Amino acid sequence: MKSLSILIAAVFALAAAQLPAQGSPLGPPTAPLENLITPEKAVLGKILFWEEQLSSDDSMACGTCHQPAAGFADPREQVHPGYDGLFNTVDDIFTTPGVIRSTADGKFSPDPIFGLKEQSTGRRTPDIFGALYSPTAFWDGRAIDQFTDPVTGLVSIVYGGSLESQIAGPPVSTAEMAHEGRDWSMIAAKISAASPLSLATNLPNDVAHALALYPTYAALFEQAFGTPGVTAERIIFAIATYERTLVPNDTPYFRWFMGQTNAMTPDQIVGHDQFMTIALCTTCHQPPIFTQPEFFNLGLRDWQEDPGRMNVTGQYADRGKFKAPSLLNAGLRPRFMHNGEFTTLWPGGVGQLYMDGGGPVHDNLDVLLEPLDVVPGIDMAKIMDFVGNALTDSRVRDELYPFDRPTLYSERFPAGSNEYGFATPASPGGPVPRLLAKQPAYLGAANFRIGLDGGPANANSRLAISIAPLSGGVFGGVALFVDPRLARDYFVVTSDAGNGVGYATVLLPIPNDPNLVGRFFYAQWFLDDPSTVHNMLSTAAAAFKIRD
Repeated sequence: MKSLSILIAAVFALAAAQLPAQGSPLGPPTAPLENLITPEKAVLGKILFWEEQLSSDDSMACGTCHQPAAGFADPREQVHPGYDGLFNTVDDIFTTPGVIRSTADGKFSPDPIFGLKEQSTGRRTPDIFGALYSPTAFWDGRAIDQFTDPVTGLVSIVYGGSLESQIAGPPVSTAEMAHEGRDWSMIAAKISAASPLSLATNLPNDVAHALALYPTYAALFEQAFGTPGVTAERIIFAIATYERTLVPNDTPYFRWFMGQTNAMTPDQIVGHDQFMTIALCTTCHQPPIFTQPEFFNLGLRDWQEDPGRMNVTGQYADRGKFKAPSLLNAGLRPRFMHNGEFTTLWPGGVGQLYMDGGGPVHDNLDVLLEPLDVVPGIDMAKIMDFVGNALTDSRVRDELYPFDRPTLYSERFPAGSNEYGFATPASPGGPVPRLLAKQPAYLGAANFRIGLDGGPANANSRLAISIAPLSGGVFGGVALFVDPRLARDYFVVTSDAGNGVGYATVLLPIPNDPNLVGRFFYAQWFLDDPSTVHNMLSTAAAAFKIRD
């Protein structure tokens, strides 16, 4: 017992080391009294932040969209058609891919815009740093300081809970992480039964040690909260606690500020001085977090495309206003602004926006914006050198402790990587039916599913599941890539996604049988199509390995 006690102490001492170091102008954010930081909660929150099982289809964790090396924004991007709903028009925006739309029973359901492809979020994923120190979160500030338990409806945090309010949103968003009708009671029940981080690899040391001692969520929650209950409030509290330990206070600027005169280059020092004075950048980006809780209209787009803060307050004066993001680690982000409009800080990009005094739309343009290109001596290259480099914490860039993380399943096996063979389309160059098979297969997966996208609606289709693949086979004149002798068939009549295009879903819950671990199975769809030469279409095939 003594050795176990020593090991427990060592594990949580390691987790406690996540708490930000002192001696920097950027200290830890203030935690609400109802959710004070403890190392036990922090390590549990780290596990949950990187837990893909937090989503409906096991494909999305909080960390999927908030990766350290991308400045805790999203390195991925996907086009959203914007206000007009049409792709390749001037109001397209560059946001973040989410999940394929699904009904409450887990079946695929075509989205009016994205069909059976991953939906895009309506705005670019923001960084997390501004949310740590602000009374509001999200681009429009809809996550407020008072946090209400999403299950009980009772106020859990009276003051200082905007981070908790923000965390409560994405797991129930049908575009980001959830099927239709999902609520936090369902999420808590799923996490309670899940094996922690079973889909991830390369676990950070603190996480690996904690899971070695407490391999179930019940045990982890008991260590963090005193009892083993897994609730919505506790999940949210733990993730918020972890995020409050992610303080990027080891940047060249902070070291220079504390007296290390060579921490910034001469150009960065000039950029800093102009940032703080003639460029008036601190009006919106106040150190040390380099943001502030106000909202601004930079004139990027017509406000009717996205009313921004006005959606929250209802005030016409707030039209087109958005929260100023933190500039800490901005140099790591692949895109900037709420609509992902810019890919560079300078030349061009964000810097040019401020040189021009804002974007092309002047309706409700913030009065604080003045063209910097008329300011004598302004050097935007040096200002953006300061922003892009001197405000970057190398631990964040390199994903080093405490900003380390596991490797996610979706990174190791991106959508389509388990497919093989080829589809038999309706005609050469014609539409190709697609197999939807991105979900991981693991023991006890109640929501495992395989979908079909394409081919005619109201057609007889068959999903063949085999324990062996096949190369170069033919079935009814179409390519066959699963061994039919060892296959089980699932018959479905395709539904109509619109314009006569068909789709289907087969739900295949995986038994919690340890004998299945490591086994492979293979899937391919076939469907009737009287308009083709062989009266049949087929998809490519996919291979699945069952994990514990």
